[in-house]
Amino acid sequence: MQNKGLIKLFALLFGLVSIYQLSYTFITNKVEKEAEVFAASRISEAEEDYISKREALEASYLDSIGNNTILGYTNYNEAKKKELNKGLDLKGGINVTLQISVKDILKGLANNTKNPVFNKALADADTASKNSDDTYIDLFFEAFDNIKGETKLASPDIFANKGLSDEINFQMSDDEVKPIIRRKIDESVVSAFEVLRERIDGFGVTQPNIQREGNSGRILVELPGARDINRAQDLLSSTAQLEFWETYKQSNPSFSTFLIQANEKLKEIVDVKKPEPVKEESELDSLLSDVAADSLDLTTQVNPLYELLIPANPGTHAMFRAAIKDTATIGSYFRMPEIRRLLPADIQFVKFVWERPATEDTEVIDLYALKSNREGVPRISGDVVSDARDDFDQFGKPAVSMTMNTKGAKEWEQLTGDAYNNQTGIAIVLDNKVYTAPGVSSGPISGGRSEITGNFTVNETKDISNVLRAGKLPASAEIIQSEIVGPSLGQEAIDSGFMSFLIAMAIVLLWMIAYYGKAGAFADVALLLNILLIFGVLTSLNAVLTLPGIAGIVLTIGMSVDANVLIFERIKEELAKGKGKGLAVSDGFGNALSSILDANITTGLTAIILFVFGSGPIKGFATTLLIGILTSLFTAIFITRLLIDWYISGKGRSLDFSTSLTKGLFQNLSIDFLAKRKISYVISGILVLVGLASLFFGPGLQQGVDFVGGRSYTVRFEQAVNPSEIASELNDVFGSGTNVKTFGEANQIKITTPYKVDVEGIEVDTEIQDKLYTSLQKYLPDGTSKDAFAIGSEGKSIGILQSVKVGPTIADDIKNNAFLAILGSLAVVFLYILIRFRRWQFSLGAVVAVFHDVLIVLGVFSIFGKIMPFNMEIDQAFIAAILTVIGYSLNDTVVVFDRIRETLAERGWKGGENVNSAINSTLGRTLNTSLTTLVVLLAIFIFGGESLRGFMFAMIVGVVVGTYSSVFIATPVMFDALSKKITKVLN
Repeated sequence: MQNKGLIKLFALLFGLVSIYQLSYTFITNKVEKEAEVFAASRISEAEEDYISKREALEASYLDSIGNNTILGYTNYNEAKKKELNKGLDLKGGINVTLQISVKDILKGLANNTKNPVFNKALADADTASKNSDDTYIDLFFEAFDNIKGETKLASPDIFANKGLSDEINFQMSDDEVKPIIRRKIDESVVSAFEVLRERIDGFGVTQPNIQREGNSGRILVELPGARDINRAQDLLSSTAQLEFWETYKQSNPSFSTFLIQANEKLKEIVDVKKPEPVKEESELDSLLSDVAADSLDLTTQVNPLYELLIPANPGTHAMFRAAIKDTATIGSYFRMPEIRRLLPADIQFVKFVWERPATEDTEVIDLYALKSNREGVPRISGDVVSDARDDFDQFGKPAVSMTMNTKGAKEWEQLTGDAYNNQTGIAIVLDNKVYTAPGVSSGPISGGRSEITGNFTVNETKDISNVLRAGKLPASAEIIQSEIVGPSLGQEAIDSGFMSFLIAMAIVLLWMIAYYGKAGAFADVALLLNILLIFGVLTSLNAVLTLPGIAGIVLTIGMSVDANVLIFERIKEELAKGKGKGLAVSDGFGNALSSILDANITTGLTAIILFVFGSGPIKGFATTLLIGILTSLFTAIFITRLLIDWYISGKGRSLDFSTSLTKGLFQNLSIDFLAKRKISYVISGILVLVGLASLFFGPGLQQGVDFVGGRSYTVRFEQAVNPSEIASELNDVFGSGTNVKTFGEANQIKITTPYKVDVEGIEVDTEIQDKLYTSLQKYLPDGTSKDAFAIGSEGKSIGILQSVKVGPTIADDIKNNAFLAILGSLAVVFLYILIRFRRWQFSLGAVVAVFHDVLIVLGVFSIFGKIMPFNMEIDQAFIAAILTVIGYSLNDTVVVFDRIRETLAERGWKGGENVNSAINSTLGRTLNTSLTTLVVLLAIFIFGGESLRGFMFAMIVGVVVGTYSSVFIATPVMFDALSKKITKVLN
């Protein structure tokens, strides 16, 4: 081997750089462990809410020592930025895909026009978007073209308005307007991206990730380590519509008149049953009993409004009060056209807005009546705020201070002057909730400075000021896909992932020594260096390590062994020919190189496709697999060679590439594989047909929420539970379709429901979580609160550990991408083999074998999907497994084909005799590599955690079937596909 010195230098530098990169991870882990010990020593478990208190103290400790020098070259804050990134499944946190509403952007660009053609086109686009993969803007333009008649996009009441007058005039054609609107929408999405990035920067998690997904209007946000999930969701989806309104006075007689008339009208149009008396006395019951005992005796009547509304407290600027549970009903009443028509002329444009609940335990909130106008536009909107910061009010309570620009300052002075003169309040409304409504006691306020006060926590004021500074989103942002992982589940994943990693590592290292002796020890050294380099490269690239990523690294261990096995088997063949050790090693490495490159390139191609079409953890799997392929090539080809050359260059050293147990194993075999091909065709045909029958006429595949949409929750209890019993109860709550199965231990279940799958919004997520808590409460320990049941802090042992939500639109996209990934990988590999082997028969054999393997894996999942005691749903992880099976099967097939091509070139065709000879010569390598890989996969399957079991099972089946198909399907199909004419030419 030439340039040994250069390779040694490169390997040394590569290793040192990897150690240097990983040193930051070791430093942060050490410091964070010290912070945990410090917090535990100060706060005992006997204290109430000790986990949250410890987390706060840990954060304070880390903040205080963040800039202290460590090891003379870094500090904690710097090391934290450079440590190995861990994904949500290892660290906990939230991963969401936000869909920016293009519809909202279009309405804004059209200045909220009332044009019937425009609004009908929007409605048609809404309908079409539910069953189409086209972008919303394309669907809108198509719908508009279908119904426009004489109406143009450049009409003055659509896009040729004052706001777009610099770019669009009424003389322009639709084809001229469309590219301008597309650009404006793209600019709005970019604006939303920047707003979200500003908000996330102020949220306080390390290593956040935010990226646009093409031109779809979707934005992916990952917040690893985020503990307060509700806070994160609110921050991401809040539009930050800050508004300032003047309130009506409580004493305004028009509201009394309206209330009486509305109550009478509602008696005619709604069916209200008189509520049962409540025995337990609460704040709400006390208020309602006071109202019932008030001046008018209404208790003997059915009064839709009087039974729900409570007079507001004197001295406030609210108009009424009501129980939170009744707010939706009251709101629906006030929105009825026949009720709105009863409003007296002086309050006909009133806007009713509810107060923001002070705490989760609040039962009663205020309803404010705001002075509005025909357009429903506030006196002042949030775009006048130039700066905002979290602060404390005069009583030391958390508040938000704001500074307005010149325009806002003038409007603020006018608004506060009116409120002072009218003795009304100023309602400060954020995202359609009243945060506070103070009065003005000292005349108009100049200067544009104001303050939002209320029952805030410090975190809430930080988030509000952060959102106001970053600005409002140009359109609503709906969470169409999310994954939330609790930190305790993340820690379990780390423990199980590294346990499987260490066990697989130990098995492979021992196996190589047991099979190849000293040569195996050299392969082990190269393998250990390979692992170091993989982690070093991951850290250098700021890639994210996920649980499937760990699986990818462990799989790389098995695959990197393959290269060494190929080399050692070829060296043994050269030694058997009587060559000296030096020449045998040189020729062995040289002869094995072609097979190693072909095998790794085909696997690499499938990994690239997986990286392109996958997302989240699957991308992590593809990343580690790609890095592992490159580093294993380097270590197997160069490092192992350096070690072997060094050893055999010494005097009196013996290197046999085998042990007393393995010497002569798989040598001089003469099995006639081709003669048995008809039997293998029959066996494979039966297996494939049984699988297809199960897929199309039997139970079929269980599609996960990735592909059908819905929500899934992993819930853990203290005691074992009966999933069938829980499924029956939840189907009564959520309707049919809710699926419950044991997930791992008998005290852990996975709940999947399509309930309100097509309804977006955090409110639905909260509703479902509330229903789950209510339904499952009897299975929880006494006194378990709703907060304790929801995804919470580290150390949690019961409740929801993980939740996943996938909207139907993105589910269709995921399914389509999965289909394209599989077809793309087959096409790419077919072309590669065609180019590499120059005969389509080789490509045909490889692709038939791959189809055979994939159909059998699908059949196994269909037949045993509901029998196996672990999750066998078809999701993105399963597609990753299928693509890996494709790569592995091709790896095996290419090695066999490579030897067949080499043998035919040397000895000729001879009626297939030399094909059999080539297969026999690779059998040792095939079985050795397959067994090693299989043992590695079994280690992950057993010790890698519940979330990986279905993924690993698919790969285990794939490895077994792939090993079989490379010998009994790919080669016979290739052999039979060659015509007699080609056979004669080869002879």
